[in-house]
Order: sequence, then C-alpha cells, then structure tokens
Amino acid sequence: MSLSRRSLLAAGAVTAAASASLTTPAAASSGAHGRRVQTGFSRLAADGYALLAGQKVGVVTNPTGITDDVEHIVDVMHADARIELTAVFGPEHGFRGTAQAGGSEGFYTDPATGLPVYDTYLSSGQALADIFVRSGVDTIVFDIQDAGARFYTYIWTLYDCMAAAALAGKSFVVLDRPNPASGRAANGPVMHPEFATFVGRKAISQQHGMTVAELAGLYNAEFVPADAGRQVELTVVPMKGWKRTQFFDSTGLPWVLPSPNMPTPDTALVYSGTCLFEGTNLSEGRGTTRPFELLGAEGLGREWAAAVQELGLPGVRLREAYFSPTFSKFQGKTCGGVQLHVSDAAAFDPVRTGIALLVTAKQAWSGFAWRSDNWIDKLTGSTQVRTMIDAGASTDEVVAGWQEELAAFRAVREQHLLY
Repeated sequence: MSLSRRSLLAAGAVTAAASASLTTPAAASSGAHGRRVQTGFSRLAADGYALLAGQKVGVVTNPTGITDDVEHIVDVMHADARIELTAVFGPEHGFRGTAQAGGSEGFYTDPATGLPVYDTYLSSGQALADIFVRSGVDTIVFDIQDAGARFYTYIWTLYDCMAAAALAGKSFVVLDRPNPASGRAANGPVMHPEFATFVGRKAISQQHGMTVAELAGLYNAEFVPADAGRQVELTVVPMKGWKRTQFFDSTGLPWVLPSPNMPTPDTALVYSGTCLFEGTNLSEGRGTTRPFELLGAEGLGREWAAAVQELGLPGVRLREAYFSPTFSKFQGKTCGGVQLHVSDAAAFDPVRTGIALLVTAKQAWSGFAWRSDNWIDKLTGSTQVRTMIDAGASTDEVVAGWQEELAAFRAVREQHLLY
C-alpha cells in the first residue's frame, strides 16, 4: 500500500495504541529527563511482534540494533517463537561491525544464530532487490542508529533498501531511534542531484534534523517512486517519549558506536560539520580516540588555533591540540591543530562551525589544500562551498549561499515530522 504522511502517522498510531499500556521497568528508567525513551524495537517487542505475525522477516541492522539491556535484537528475535526471523542484511562496516570505513563483511552464516547474513553495502536497485528475493523474506525491518548527517551512509542504506523492497514487492518496517544531535532543525547546504553518491543519494540538507522513521516517510513520498516506479509498503514504529530538542545523553538509552569512528554521542554532535575535513588534506581525527573532534595536520602550528579561538563560535570551545593518528592521514606523525569541546549543545551550530574552521584553516595555513578528487563537493553536495572559500568568501557569505535551497527543503521536511 502507498502511505501518505497521514496514513504513515496512522500506522504509527496503531502501533503506539497497541503498546501504550506496555511500559516495562526498563522503559521507565531514569534518564536526564527522568524517563527513558522507548525505541521502536522496544515498542514492537512489547506488543509481542504482532506487526510481523505470519511473515518471514529479514532485518537490516548493525551493532546498534540493541535492546535496553544491550542485547542484540537479532539474538533476541531469533530466540523468540513469536517471530520468524530468517535473514539478516549487513550495511557498511557489517552486521557485527568488524569492518572499517569503506568496507563490509560479505555474505556469511552468523555463528551465534545460524542465520544467513547478506551484504547490502554498495548494492542498490535491482541488484539489491534480487538479494531480497533470494533471501525469501516477506518483510524487511530496518533498525540502525543514525548520526544525523547527510553523509552518514546508513540513511542511504535505508533508502536503497526501501527502493529495492518496492522493486521486489516486499513490505518494509522502520524501527525508530533518536537523532543523537537532536531534531531541532535542518541546516547546511542541500545536495544537488548531479553530486549523488553513497554519501548523499538525494536532495536533503547536510544536517537533516530527522529520525530514520521520518526520513523513511520523506523518502517514500519524494524519492522512491522515481527509482522504483512506486512507493514501498511502509510502516514505521515510532519512539515514545522522545522530543525534538533532546540530545542523546538525555534519552537514558545506551550508546553503541554505530561505526568505528563514531565512538560517542559527542562525536555525533560535531560530525555534520567537522566531517567536511575529510575533503581536505587536514586530518579529521581518524586514528585517534576523538575522531571529528580533533582536527589538524603535520606542520601546522598554533596559528590556526589562535585564529579560531578569536571567532567566539557559540556553544563550543576550541583548544590548541597535538595528536598522532594511528591510521589514516598522517599515520604516526605529530599533527598540530584544534580540539572541539561542545559546551552548550543547544547553542552549537555544527555546520556553521565546520565552515568557519575551513575558512580560517585556509587563511591561517599556507599548506591547506582540498583533496584532489574534490571529495568536499560530494560532502557538501555541490561546488558552492569549495569555490566560495577559494574565492575568499567569509563564513557568513558561504552560509548565506545555501539559504534559499535550505528553506525549500525545510518546507518539505516539515510535512514528514512525527514528533
């Protein structure tokens, strides 16, 4: 069936009504706001998996697909006779999370459950639809923790799987989890279609400010029909108790790193801005214990730190820092640069901060360069940021350059918000 926003909300309301009285002790545990957020999986399980009754189920997930007791949902569902779990689909980094950036685990049989694990990484369209058909599942369930940025690939795994499920005639269920950077607002440049890659399939903003269930609704309405010829049969199981202004540390939920370089919720706070340094010759902190919070390069002295400390960027303190990455850029070399310390998450603007850091890095360090493959254009979604900074534009001028497109995306986004 095709689900409009109204019917999408209705589907969520049915699930919510079915499980509203099933508040477990774990779900009532104290968080920063006095109550633990209930994830989509918690609500699905509390309802006895009624939504999936009589169906062969496959799950798209990774190590973040956990219960409140940090058991993996695949292990829990496999042991429960009320649900017929027959397959697992692994994204980038793999189902059990053993692969680094740009890698996956391939096809294998999971030793813990005996289930076949299919590799979805870099598969899309009919090739991915064929995997779903070959698996024999009726319904595909998605449960992965996102980081809130357009270039975090799990939201494009979500998209690819939705479009492939539509092609394969499979139904699709999204179990919601919090956006760790909150859902306050969309921010940053909107991707132009000609720059579509796996770090940005469709025209959404750099910081999308949505949950995966909300993104699923937007995808199904705006993008899936163009690629699959029709909408996917979509149902979402929303969270209970999450508010748009909430950051992850106030949810009461356990954090499991969703990828090797996203170790803490603090990383997610800065990621939608500082990941832009992947597009430069500076280190974005990979190979350190604080990736995306540490930025710098060999040969870079204190001049950049002094320049950024004068900016007075809201919600963040910038410390002169030195580090030696164990892998990636400048492996084993001493780098000079800065560390970001978010002091007020509500006031902090990660995208504007990322642009300000790029502008000052280019001004303060003669060794600054973009990656030769113009990766920065793929991350920002167009040539605009790179060319404006090269032309000497200020942070305010760069940010002003994307406001019209951002306003148009915000209007579309508003139609698909569930909280």
